[in-house]
Amino acid sequence: MTSTSAPATPPRHAVAGPAGPDPTARDAAGPFAVFGPATADTSAPDFDRIREIANAIVPFRRFVGIDITEIDAERSVVEIPDRADLTNQLGTVHAGALFLAADLAGAAAVAGALAARLSRFESLVVRDARSAFRRPARGRIRAVGLVDERETRRVLAGTGPERFDLDVRAVLYDDADVVVARFHFDYACAIAGD
Repeated sequence: MTSTSAPATPPRHAVAGPAGPDPTARDAAGPFAVFGPATADTSAPDFDRIREIANAIVPFRRFVGIDITEIDAERSVVEIPDRADLTNQLGTVHAGALFLAADLAGAAAVAGALAARLSRFESLVVRDARSAFRRPARGRIRAVGLVDERETRRVLAGTGPERFDLDVRAVLYDDADVVVARFHFDYACAIAGD
């Protein structure tokens, strides 16, 4: 899901398991084809399944313990748990954990906003990232990802292959709903024709 999700080597074939395709395997049709069953009904994508797959395909997310908790057509939410091993020497949440949560929230927001064409994505790569740390981040942190609606409408209206840029933002909040950081991502994307 995140900018590192597109493999540098040719994708492996998806391996079927009891619940369907293995979300950690890559289908020969492209690295995002694994989302196909969850997005088959373009008028009613299975956002819970998209969230499950997105959580499964980012091993580093699992290692750190950050979870994508919500995805829908308008936003995503990623949570950093309140754990001492995710803090820095000052006892605040480490900037690396904040960046990871923001990156995941941005990519998950793209997955939700563009669910109807998600399985056709060939790449989703962060080209540029900007951050503004507003207050010390303490405790559980929520990153809310949002995609520019105009860009979303334009991409959803298309059917052909194209390369495009997406402006995505993530706002991070503490448990008191105070903004602790803001991130802006410029994603370079490629999508196959429908």
